[in-house]
Amino acid sequence: MNKVICPKCHKEAPWVENKERYGKNYGKSYMCYFCRPCGTYVGCHNNTRKPLGEMADKETMEWRIKAHAVIDPLWRGGKMKREEVYRMLREKFGREIHIGESNVKMCEQIISFLAPSRHKNNPSNKKHR
Repeated sequence: MNKVICPKCHKEAPWVENKERYGKNYGKSYMCYFCRPCGTYVGCHNNTRKPLGEMADKETMEWRIKAHAVIDPLWRGGKMKREEVYRMLREKFGREIHIGESNVKMCEQIISFLAPSRHKNNPSNKKHR
């Protein structure tokens, strides 16, 4: 298994229970990689050492949550199939899109593409990069 490296300090992140980050374990899959000094983390698939995506700091996680808030209702509400939503993103951006691997800029672009009025009219959206 490859080492999981913190994107901020570039050191190996330890594999720990998510109670190290949250104070108590959450979910069935409670293992994660967590760099305490930097505050970056990534959850793991079913308590394995396989990360769900790439490590992220608080700001990146907030933008990933916003991106999911736009994407998920499209397929959960039955308007589209999940595969269709991600195919549309792949066609727009020219590559497979995984929110767990997306940085702030990519999340902003996803939101802008799927819900342009929501992104532009939200005063909490600050310009980044």
